[in-house]
Amino acid sequence: MKVLVVGGGGREHALVWKIAQSPLVTKVFCAPGNPGIGELAENLPIRVDELDKLLAFARSEGIGLTVVGPEQPLSLGIVDLFEEHGLKVFGPRKNAAIIEASKAFSKDLMQKYGVPTAAYGVFTEVGPAEAFIDRTGVPIVVKADGLAAGKGVIIAQTRDEAVEAVRDMLSGNAFGSAGSRVVIEEFLTGEEASFLAITDGTNIIPLASAQDHKAVFDGDKGPNTGGMGAYSPAPVVTQAVHDTAMAEVLRRTVDGMAAEGRPYRGVLYAGLMVKDGRVKTLEFNARFGDPECQPLLMRMKSDIVPVLMAVAEGNLAGRSIEWHDKAAVCVVMASEGYPGDYRKGDAISGLDKAAELDDMVVFHAGTAAKDGACVTSGGRVLGVTALGATVQQAIERAYQGVGRITWQGVQYRTDIGKKALNRG
Repeated sequence: MKVLVVGGGGREHALVWKIAQSPLVTKVFCAPGNPGIGELAENLPIRVDELDKLLAFARSEGIGLTVVGPEQPLSLGIVDLFEEHGLKVFGPRKNAAIIEASKAFSKDLMQKYGVPTAAYGVFTEVGPAEAFIDRTGVPIVVKADGLAAGKGVIIAQTRDEAVEAVRDMLSGNAFGSAGSRVVIEEFLTGEEASFLAITDGTNIIPLASAQDHKAVFDGDKGPNTGGMGAYSPAPVVTQAVHDTAMAEVLRRTVDGMAAEGRPYRGVLYAGLMVKDGRVKTLEFNARFGDPECQPLLMRMKSDIVPVLMAVAEGNLAGRSIEWHDKAAVCVVMASEGYPGDYRKGDAISGLDKAAELDDMVVFHAGTAAKDGACVTSGGRVLGVTALGATVQQAIERAYQGVGRITWQGVQYRTDIGKKALNRG
């Protein structure tokens, strides 16, 4: 079977890496891919939003399964389009991908179906938003309603900061049309966890627990990013937390989406805040997290392809996923200035030295080929991911890999995974 993966970042490199291991797969294509992916699959010069071109390729090449990585093509309706032409595709349809494409929709859904979440308000005008901020107090969270590449969230520490964020978003300065409506939420304290599950709209298979590191600097300081690193398993997700998340978050959401006439198939990612064993839902994503996907797929023992195909066919019943006992840690190496403006085109050295390490994969995120060299082309450039018998060992191995790679202006956090160790 031939498989097409849509996307070109670290998540898609991890998916291609895992899918290519399946004995069911004869060839993997990736659109648009990146230099790292190109070592495992054939890259295609097709952007993720060129749905008609992706469809034409899938039909002409006889693609048996298409796996959609990023949120943009999902929200544009790539799954609907492929299914209308009789093609097997993994991911939610457009009317279900709205769970990520509109934060207002997802908050309203959670409220309606009893999914625990923060108190909130949805606003299109500054005046009522200011009144809500005054009633709720600070710190407070201001979110762009639409897709903003994981960065449309401002945690405002002062009233002025909150009001400025609202004005910026509603005026279109900060996130364009994604911010034409804002969601303002009470600030939750606790420890964040990423809880992902694969579902066919009825049956739900939870993935291993993981924890992302959103802030750009050590100690969770600085602005939010798409993610500066992740590890799995996450000790904050105890068995009790897992059971609560499955029953009160995943089950209620999947059933609620079905009741709304928006059956959800694909990966459902719940960002959770855990405090004293209690769980509240921060947000939903309609796809594998990035960088959570990288350590999760490193730990996945099972062949992923039968599971992806079962979802595409709408029949996940009786399926299960096995996991390695080992821990995995992914450290994101980013360009100087990220998540703000950053340079591109800096030559990356040391990739061959990192590749010599055991139980290590360097997933490419924002890279390009130039004059025979691998150069930076994005904010998040690489995801150095390692396995270890313990989280501590996986951390040490990942940073050993990081230490072998460099380019001008490279930045990364030095504390990825420390929360797992600090729990004692």
